[in-house]
Amino acid sequence: MAETSTASPASGKAIRRLVIVESPTKARKIAGYLGPNYVVESSRGHIRDLPRGAADVPARYKGEKWARLGVNVDDNFEPLYVVSPDKKSTVTELKSLLKDVDELYLATDGDREGEAIAWHLLETLKP
Repeated sequence: MAETSTASPASGKAIRRLVIVESPTKARKIAGYLGPNYVVESSRGHIRDLPRGAADVPARYKGEKWARLGVNVDDNFEPLYVVSPDKKSTVTELKSLLKDVDELYLATDGDREGEAIAWHLLETLKP
């Protein structure tokens, strides 16, 4: 079996990886299998959704007629996704963890909900 290096070629120090899964239970289980160079955290499900009400609509869209719907009917029904109020602390925590790692792995479930969660994570966490 070939060995794989966990050291960064440029610096010689270990590469740190952040693995994001959907549930805290999965995060604990997976963390037990991975080494010390992995940080495993949970998104605790979906992090974004359509606005639940006017208070969730970002200020720059408040004047738009379609904003209360959460879907721009004038632009090919483009959805307006916002970070759910109860997930703002989760997103802040994940962004903070990203500052201290070299690689990100989105390890959500292989179903359509997992795909949606991974896409929203990528869109929300990218710099």
